[in-house]
Amino acid sequence: MKTLNVIFAFFLASSLMSFSPQNIRWDFLGQRTVNYKLDRDEIVVTAKEGSFRKIKLQVKKAPVEFRKVIVHYRNGNKETIEIRNHIPAGGETRTIDLNGKNRIISKVVFYYNSELKVRRKGVVKLYGLH
Repeated sequence: MKTLNVIFAFFLASSLMSFSPQNIRWDFLGQRTVNYKLDRDEIVVTAKEGSFRKIKLQVKKAPVEFRKVIVHYRNGNKETIEIRNHIPAGGETRTIDLNGKNRIISKVVFYYNSELKVRRKGVVKLYGLH
């Protein structure tokens, strides 16, 4: 009986590990290189099909201060999300939950200010979670 309990515990633990947050796979949806000023850019989503529940923005090479993000959906609707966060190079925004159903993204427009103190331009990468 003890052997059976040990085997059961092993399988339960291994199955729970496969559902951990570290195993969540985000789909890369596109990227943009940002300017050195208050600006607006957009990432057109063409490669990935399907409805997304969440998005996040990742920043590389130089810090970016986000103001807001507008998600445009294929059905013509759009959703404005206030972010107002300073994201350092190598950082990312919080996970952004998208409202409603049938959220097939056509593009994401983001408003930002990048820092003039840094000589290189930042790169903003967009990821989505089904």
